[in-house]
Amino acid sequence: MTISSLLRTKLRDPAALRGVIALVALVMAGWLQWQGGSIPTTAPDEWLRDRLIQLQASDTPEQRVLVIDIDESSVAQIPWPWPRARIADLVELALADGASGVALDILMEKPADADGDVRLAMLASHGPLVLAQMFDYLHAEAPLASGRLVGGTPANGAGAALAARGYLANHGGLAQGRYAGNIGVLPDSDGTLRRLPMFTSYQGRVYPTLALALLQCCGSATGALPPVRAVERVPYVRDWSAYEVVKAADLLAGRMPAGMARGRLVLIGSSSLSIGDRVSTPLGASSAGLLVHASMLTSLLDRQQGLAPAPLPGKAIAFGFVLAVVLLTAYTLPRMSAAANALLLGASALLWLAIAWLLAPRDPDFAPAAPLLCCLYLLAVAVPFQWELAQRRSRQLLGTLRQYVAGEVVDELLRSDLKDPLAPRRLEVTTLVADMQGYTSQVEALSLEEASRLTTEFLECLTRPVLAHRGTLDKYTGDGLVAFWGAPLPNADHADLALDAAARILHEVAQFSALRVAGGLPPLRVRIGIESGVAMAGDYGTAARSIYTAVGDSVNTAARLEQAARDYPHDVIIGEGTAALTRRHRLLLLDERQLRGKGRPTRIYTLERSA
Repeated sequence: MTISSLLRTKLRDPAALRGVIALVALVMAGWLQWQGGSIPTTAPDEWLRDRLIQLQASDTPEQRVLVIDIDESSVAQIPWPWPRARIADLVELALADGASGVALDILMEKPADADGDVRLAMLASHGPLVLAQMFDYLHAEAPLASGRLVGGTPANGAGAALAARGYLANHGGLAQGRYAGNIGVLPDSDGTLRRLPMFTSYQGRVYPTLALALLQCCGSATGALPPVRAVERVPYVRDWSAYEVVKAADLLAGRMPAGMARGRLVLIGSSSLSIGDRVSTPLGASSAGLLVHASMLTSLLDRQQGLAPAPLPGKAIAFGFVLAVVLLTAYTLPRMSAAANALLLGASALLWLAIAWLLAPRDPDFAPAAPLLCCLYLLAVAVPFQWELAQRRSRQLLGTLRQYVAGEVVDELLRSDLKDPLAPRRLEVTTLVADMQGYTSQVEALSLEEASRLTTEFLECLTRPVLAHRGTLDKYTGDGLVAFWGAPLPNADHADLALDAAARILHEVAQFSALRVAGGLPPLRVRIGIESGVAMAGDYGTAARSIYTAVGDSVNTAARLEQAARDYPHDVIIGEGTAALTRRHRLLLLDERQLRGKGRPTRIYTLERSA
């Protein structure tokens, strides 16, 4: 057998197909966690993570960071652009109030008023002031290069960093500053700013982002600096309302409460639309650029001070969750209804949302939507597949049943709670075997069409009474049939029902025979054997063909009794098992007969009215 034919054979097997569906779900889960990255795969993850960030963002006051905001009201009072002396005033007032350090989220590319530039240069070269500089990651053909870069460390041994193509820095008068931080950003493909380049490499040197530079400058006293990767996801653990914000105009006017900046790291920048420092973040489509740096500064402080949630392996947990769902559905799909399995997958998705809620702040890299997509895949593929299998099995079951079982019995089976009504079971049944006596002599002088018509009409005389009295048709035996009562559904009246059918068969055959005699044809006689006892009744056979039948000693005895009828002037011969069970029929004891295969003689009976 070739590999392709083996695969085709396996894929026709429902269990193999369920295995393929489960394997695809696991491969999908692994790929989405470890190999994803295209827009169609990351978009659901980022959307879900954004929703989790919005729900989890805290408004608990951030006491370690103070924001001095050149907001709309400040710009309205003091029109922009401001002279450098006013910017220097902001820095000096914050430091005079006890700030640990100040970071400027303002780029000063060209020289301005000399006094202000000199003051800022002195603050940058001697004080705890971090200047801003911006790296460009996109303009490859005409890279930006303006101003003088400050700080940075040699690239050798500095670790991973994001390569920049150009830069915008402050004018040369500020080149003696000790610290500078990158305020350049790289939004995602949808325009939302979710990550910051923590280290940027340019012409052999590596430069930190603004929040990290401020921490390196002025925040190391609170603990060792945390390990940082080249690009970090901004956690946005606090909403803008959590940060204490002082309007720049209030600070300049002396309206800031004394000591408000004491011991804090201060960010100075603008949220004003007129200045244009607005970005899209998970917290809003138009957030202040200051929020990005404040959020990253909060995250670094949390990690430095041991306040960040303990990390968890989100990818492994997500894959393990999908594995558990796949194993669970592999068990429930063939055992539960499609609706129940759909509800189970829905509950699994809700459970995952609760787990993702806990994982989101503890692992910035896992794909939170991947398990949901796998649940959706199972809902869209595995549940309909199993439903179709159930429907196909139901159709096969009904088709098989209606060939052998009376319609009302089929309806009762459908209403029953039997898991597999055709599975072989030990049941007490009554078997009826009927045959035409002298069949060969009846048809030898007939044409093929006439012999076929005689056989069909005779079998109809046998079949109608069997089905009318709730019997199960086992098989046709050429010119006769085998039927039984008590399976597939147990029936306490199985013996009497079989005798009812036998009496009706006698009546129909008699009418049919009378019509033949009236037409000048020989009469017909039916021989019937009936016996009751325990038998194994069920669907037997192979995948190619099967039949619902009963197997047991009582079945064989009924066949022996039918053969014995040729020795008696009675059309119905009944065994002692049926005689012991009947309650509605009067029987006539005929004889004790040694039947083939029996160790002792068997009492045989007939219906009184058939004598």
